[in-house]
Amino acid sequence: MSSCFRAFCRVIPAMLIMALLFPAFSQEPDGIAAGIADARALIDQGKQAQAIEKLRSLNSGNDPRVAQMMGVAFYHSNDPVHAIEQLTAVVDRFRPESQESRETIQILGLCHYLAGHIPESLPFLEQSRSWAGNNADLLYVLGMAYVQTRQPAKAREAFARMFGVEIESPAAHLLTAQMMTRLEFEEYAQAELLQALKEDARLPQAHFLLGEIDIFRARLDEGIAQMKQELELNPANSMALYRLGDAYTRQLKWDDAVAALQKSIWLNPYYSAPYILLGKAYMNRSQIPAAEGMLRHAIQFDPNNRSAHYMLAQVLQQQGRPEEAKREFDISERLHSDEK
Repeated sequence: MSSCFRAFCRVIPAMLIMALLFPAFSQEPDGIAAGIADARALIDQGKQAQAIEKLRSLNSGNDPRVAQMMGVAFYHSNDPVHAIEQLTAVVDRFRPESQESRETIQILGLCHYLAGHIPESLPFLEQSRSWAGNNADLLYVLGMAYVQTRQPAKAREAFARMFGVEIESPAAHLLTAQMMTRLEFEEYAQAELLQALKEDARLPQAHFLLGEIDIFRARLDEGIAQMKQELELNPANSMALYRLGDAYTRQLKWDDAVAALQKSIWLNPYYSAPYILLGKAYMNRSQIPAAEGMLRHAIQFDPNNRSAHYMLAQVLQQQGRPEEAKREFDISERLHSDEK
């Protein structure tokens, strides 16, 4: 599983199922139903382990309601594999369109997605869509699943509905491209962006995203050209100025980099990345005190940025301040160890 995919999984809301679903099941006058109700109450309180133990203690025989609730508990325990095992066994044992059936189908879709079984997740997510309507959380996961199974048209439809724009509009192409870049599907994102610009040549953010793709792929001249086109449409785009400065630093064009990065900071003084690049540019222009100032600003806004601490240590070394430099090197090393 890629680092990008793991990062994406972390942003899926932990309580998504509660946002889409239903009131608690109606209670039947038997001990199993009472035990299931107790287990659901424990899940609602964040006590999944206790809920699982409660369910295991029930003398349920082959009651599908217990396995179903066990799957719910495993889902909320961030254990999609065991949730899938429980729910797959009983998915066909409930009355169609019942609350139990809908919850089982929906959680199976989410758990397959979280477990990295993207194609397997789609039939369940699509069934959930039939009754969940335009729920934004479900459309988000569904759209991302379509991206990863290389179905751009379906992904665009999901994201368009999620953001409330026309499916074939330039905005829909732009939004789909933005989501695709998050999953590193740059080729598909580029196609969406080119179509968006074909329909609206002055669409904000499209040139910016194309420029990011070019810079990521080390096509620096093309990336610079795209960022300049974006700035013609929106001169106040601080991120375009930052990316422009980034491209210039990679080309070792320090004066051009400083000019772009300074403007980025003037527009958004609370983002650490331009300060780090400015520190690097000033170091290469032998403006050591200025480099120190930029790097200290970066650390002020992002205390756990390993690169900023490391570069500051280098600057302090050049200024003959070995004890301060050692402290910054130690911080950088500790942060590096924490990332592993």
